Amino acid sequence: MKLRNTLLAASAVMAMLAGGVQAKTLVYCSEGSPEGFDPAPYTAGTTFDASSRTIYSRLVEFAPGTTNLVPGLAESWTISDDGLEYTFKLRPGVKFQTTDYFTPTRDLNADDVIFSFDRQGNKDNPFNQYVPGVSYEYYTGMGLDSMIKSIEKVDDLTVKFTLNAPNAPFLADLGMDFASIVSKEYADKLMAEGKAADFNNQPIGTGPFQFVAYQKDAVIRYKANPDYFGTKPHIDDLVFAITTDAAVRAQKLRANECQIMPYPAPADIDGLKADPNLTMMEQPGLNVAYLAYNTQVAPFDDVRVRKALNMAINKQAIIDAVFQGTGIVAKNPIPPTMWSYNDAIKDDPYDPEAAKQMLADAGVTDLHMKIWAMPVQRPYMPNARRTAELMQADLAKIGVTADIVSYEWGEYLKKSTDVNRDGAVILGWTGDNGDPDNFMNVLLSCNGIGGSNRAQWCDKDFQALLDKAAATSDVAERTKLYEQAQVIFKEQAPWLTIDHSTVFMPMSNKVTGYVMSPLGSHDFSNVDITE
Repeated sequence: MKLRNTLLAASAVMAMLAGGVQAKTLVYCSEGSPEGFDPAPYTAGTTFDASSRTIYSRLVEFAPGTTNLVPGLAESWTISDDGLEYTFKLRPGVKFQTTDYFTPTRDLNADDVIFSFDRQGNKDNPFNQYVPGVSYEYYTGMGLDSMIKSIEKVDDLTVKFTLNAPNAPFLADLGMDFASIVSKEYADKLMAEGKAADFNNQPIGTGPFQFVAYQKDAVIRYKANPDYFGTKPHIDDLVFAITTDAAVRAQKLRANECQIMPYPAPADIDGLKADPNLTMMEQPGLNVAYLAYNTQVAPFDDVRVRKALNMAINKQAIIDAVFQGTGIVAKNPIPPTMWSYNDAIKDDPYDPEAAKQMLADAGVTDLHMKIWAMPVQRPYMPNARRTAELMQADLAKIGVTADIVSYEWGEYLKKSTDVNRDGAVILGWTGDNGDPDNFMNVLLSCNGIGGSNRAQWCDKDFQALLDKAAATSDVAERTKLYEQAQVIFKEQAPWLTIDHSTVFMPMSNKVTGYVMSPLGSHDFSNVDITE
């Protein structure tokens, strides 16, 4: 009855939106609600799909279906011979979106670019804390606050970034969601009116779609941006129908109440593939799921305890029960499809007896801990609750009591950054730019503690290897350094590495032009739908 009521309510919303409108509309059954519409403070793909990939643009972009960089808001760029200066020539005539809450008086210029980054790294910028307590996990976790020496306006359409040291991933970093370019004019207007928080609720960008309305936890509406500097979208209206249950998403797709859905339940994949009205795209995910211990809180500050817990958990059983053939066991913090993957690493064996002995050697008895289980499906984790239950049962066999906790997705992400957090958190990652730095430096660096580094782990030898790898553009040398870093990671075990998954995208046969991204994002700017 609950499922039927959910479907009826969703149908009513869609009917209301579509009533009397002849425009070409695409409905995407999103798996969760965005935390906000300003991409800079967040790291979740759910939020980026609803904000940066629809509403905003970046200096450089990733060509569809690849990790290759192409011009975005910058039509060209040059890099100095010493690797310290990056100069970008901006496209002339780029318009910010006009809405019922903002009308721009000028085109995009260098001031907007400088503001977009300065607000994240400069605590004196009035917009650094436009919402009290806001943090910029990517910017600080990747060390851009110390990496960037200055950002200068050469002229209205030229911006120069100067770095303190060469950094090989820097250009690719600028194609990431946190680097979306926002309007300084709009921010200044809101600040002057005492409405700064609206920056996160009523977004303005230069992207292919512009924001229309958001009904919390239900639906987001967009329309094609008539002033978009790129190729105008084929669809007139884009609707995100927020549908957290994978089974309901699949039913809505079959009923043509939405035309694309992400993250089907593994048990539904064969049925969706067999449906003659649907197409199923799939590809190996550039992803990893993990259980992050809080290495700053006893007893998880003892590597023997972390290793013991790793050996107590049967990862293959999790893959068999939860992924049902759509994932493989992970042993490294980066996926095997990524360059520098160290296949020589030996995984922690499943050995409950050895785990018991290691806990005893560490002097740990009657351990009572929490396992945090995500409330949403992600490409790397179709069912975190079930995964946590399997972990709970395995840990009980070695005398460890585990309680499973969860929170609303935005709250989960925020609470899990707490350096005093209890227990271990199930999370994961899909690469943002195709570089190993984007996994290891974002998720495991000393800079990421209290933010994207959920293990709160800082190892000086590991960090030194990451820093050295970022400072050279020699891919062979970088590969060796990242391979060595993976050895330290495995020895110190800040995580239980869980899986790397295959990503599936079912959609209506009426949909054309959709391209799966290796970076896990969902881009509808080139999508069309036949009537």
